[in-house]
Amino acid sequence: MKLLIAPLDWGLGHTTRCIPIIQYLLQNKKKVVFAGNEFQKKYITTYFPQIDTLTLEGYNVHYSRSRAGFIWSLFRQLPKLYKTVQYEHSWLLKMAALYNFDGIISDNRYGLYHPNIPSVFITHQLQLHTGLGKFADQLACQLHERFISRFHTCWIPDVAGHDNLGGKLSHPEKLPQNTNYLGWLSALQTPELPANTHKHILILLSGPEPQRSILSDILWHACKDYTGNIIFVEGRQQVQSRADIPKNIHWKPYVTPKQLQPIMQEASLVICRSGYSTLMDLVTLQKKAVLIPTPGQTEQEYLGKALHQKGVFYSIDQSLFQLAKVLQDIQTFPFRLPVIKPSMKKEREEILDQWLASL
Repeated sequence: MKLLIAPLDWGLGHTTRCIPIIQYLLQNKKKVVFAGNEFQKKYITTYFPQIDTLTLEGYNVHYSRSRAGFIWSLFRQLPKLYKTVQYEHSWLLKMAALYNFDGIISDNRYGLYHPNIPSVFITHQLQLHTGLGKFADQLACQLHERFISRFHTCWIPDVAGHDNLGGKLSHPEKLPQNTNYLGWLSALQTPELPANTHKHILILLSGPEPQRSILSDILWHACKDYTGNIIFVEGRQQVQSRADIPKNIHWKPYVTPKQLQPIMQEASLVICRSGYSTLMDLVTLQKKAVLIPTPGQTEQEYLGKALHQKGVFYSIDQSLFQLAKVLQDIQTFPFRLPVIKPSMKKEREEILDQWLASL
């Protein structure tokens, strides 16, 4: 049985959350072919050097420095994004004829559906927030649902019920047909034993430019007066080293998930973006976190606000961040993190088994 799996290139999170799925497929002796851009392929083969890869370029979205500019820049790029969807569908038809795939798993790539091959669409967003008002949200959701309906199945990397991470994004009033909650997907492993969680604060940067660099400068300046240990991860492989690094700050350009596991596990606090895959990592390791949503990225802004109101993670606007004030505020913040139930993995495997049996 040969299966194609291809994640979106908007951030690394879409790729990392496919890792548990690929692991299970390989354990069950399935042939997995991974499709993505050069960075995604290089990244995934560090985990699975045995799998074949195909080149499929991403959407290559450009972002603005301001919040309003961020939203409108995405709006202006919609024609280009639609052409990319058409291209990847045409690409899939050609590759399917060449490789005879038995099944297709697409993480948020709208064009990777096939009329004759069972195809799955993975998303944590069924209810979209455009930031352009209710009417724009309705139009976006209608278009979103139309694309999802072309797939045979939809998998949501979240849980049903109150203790979820996605809120309204992953829990719309009406679920599409053939939709299953897959549970949280993380490349990190739940530790068997408690770790020493008082070693350092972890600053973990990620996301698109120029906002990644803007936040990096804000946090670097904020850390200068802090005397405790900090591990500062820039989140880019090619980035210029900081000058005059204080002895209490361990600066790193980039870490792999295997390197991230012990660093995050031993942190007393994580300061990071509110990207959904990062949230799943935090819950997996049961880490307290301060979320700083990317300005203008309405999904992250919604998640930060919703989880702050639920008392799960502390969230603050990028322009208001002050380290001393944040460290004071979190002393009384509840941090009611949802716990991964032992049955979650079993339930996910049952969903995967049912899909495999249908191929």
